[in-house]
Amino acid sequence: MRITYVYGTEFWDFYYSQRPEVQDKIDWVIGLVRTLRMVPEKFFKHLEGTEGLFEIRIKLGSDIFRILCFFDEGNLIILLNGFQKKTDKTPKNEIEKAERLKKRYYEEKSRK
Repeated sequence: MRITYVYGTEFWDFYYSQRPEVQDKIDWVIGLVRTLRMVPEKFFKHLEGTEGLFEIRIKLGSDIFRILCFFDEGNLIILLNGFQKKTDKTPKNEIEKAERLKKRYYEEKSRK
């Protein structure tokens, strides 16, 4: 079993701006990521060209959403930010935002 932790407010800002049926699908997919030993790539995938960033992949009808995250201490998944995907490529600004949040997470953790 993996544990998820939300870092910052970006994920919650995204989550609460979605329709209830999108929130339900996000909850369901995060549940899969937390409980399945081998998560199918259609739901969870390493983001190529990044240092340890992953994307949780949600599709509802023709709408596609992504939540960027990373692992800390083995089975702890840190959720960073989410967005609706409108093109084939993950927007560079969303990857940069996730990388900034990840860096800040480790900086704060090292001060504790």
